[in-house]
Amino acid sequence: MSFDVQALRGEFPILHQTVNGKPLVYLDNAATTQKPRAVIDAVSAYYEGVNSNVHRGAHYLSDKATAEFEAARATVAAFLNAAREEIIWTKGTTEGINLVAQSHGRERLRPGDEVLITALEHHANIVPWQQACERTGATLKVVPLNEDGSVDEQAYHDLLNERTRIVALSHVSNSLGTVNPLARWLKAARDAGAVTLVDGAQAVAHFPVDVQQLGCDFYACSGHKLFGPTGIGALYGRRELLDAMPPYQTGGEMIETVSFEKSTWNELPYKFEPGTPNIAGVIGLGAAVRWLDRQDRTALAMHEDALLASATEQAEAFDGLKIIGNAATKVGVLSFLLDGAHPADVGTLLDQQGVAVRTGHHCCMPLMDGLGIPGTVRASFSIYNTAEEVDQLFQALEKVRTFL
Repeated sequence: MSFDVQALRGEFPILHQTVNGKPLVYLDNAATTQKPRAVIDAVSAYYEGVNSNVHRGAHYLSDKATAEFEAARATVAAFLNAAREEIIWTKGTTEGINLVAQSHGRERLRPGDEVLITALEHHANIVPWQQACERTGATLKVVPLNEDGSVDEQAYHDLLNERTRIVALSHVSNSLGTVNPLARWLKAARDAGAVTLVDGAQAVAHFPVDVQQLGCDFYACSGHKLFGPTGIGALYGRRELLDAMPPYQTGGEMIETVSFEKSTWNELPYKFEPGTPNIAGVIGLGAAVRWLDRQDRTALAMHEDALLASATEQAEAFDGLKIIGNAATKVGVLSFLLDGAHPADVGTLLDQQGVAVRTGHHCCMPLMDGLGIPGTVRASFSIYNTAEEVDQLFQALEKVRTFL
């Protein structure tokens, strides 16, 4: 299958506009990806012709909404190579991690136990474990980084021990783009008797993910970073663990029986899905995954790799620019600093030229503190970006340098 980036861009309505009188160059994909027409249409079609609550309805619209809702679950399950009942709908990766930290972590952890994370983690994969440790007496351990922004693998193995109960790792760093070699790390964690969770928010849009091949116990991801709607995500959990976990939240739908004396829980996956769900979001996420499955993932990855290679080459030749994060294996993220310029000022001046980037600590304050910097300018590339847009970024940076 051939790859035509201009044809692909034609499926994303938002890309065809001007910002501050300039054609939009959208390079903030690590924060959220744009949505193809197929996703926009799926959400609109639900509200225009199907809108009804799911499950237990005694009428046509409810039956149709339920069928589409559960079809999306089957789609996401196949996308991750999981069983349908192992896919829990969440608001996003953050809620998925919190669910595991509260429902599994607080039940499993005891004083003296350890939770192992890395210095690359997003706040969403730090704070829930801090809270779980504070409430149980467990200890949070952090694997340090190498100078290139990769995780120190030897330190990981040194920190992994018989007290390690949970290992929570990002698949891809949102701030530096580093891709972690999870398969062997997760095997080592299993061999040590630890339960494993993967923050997959930044991975699923860039390359196929197979939770069976990875061998993880939990995998959390977000729809809005996968060309789908905001406010929806999926948590994969190994069935034996989900069966043993108490509900994270309670209310309607997640129950089997309720009396004033006692309540019992619904079967998986509904046990973890209280209340009316984000039905339109679920349907939109299903549409996003089906749309992505129709693409040539190998060609898309090669295109992204070429964008990153071009950006890295131009960055290395740009006077006064320092790349932050040079791991050998990365996705399309270029974090950098300009000499004498605050990242926020650079971002504002780029926006005036129509170039959208993100600046700051990227929800990785401990990482930035460890690097001794206030934050970075982050340009993050996706499948609809072009080589010309990479060039436009550096042309805009030339003007920024003259302004500053």
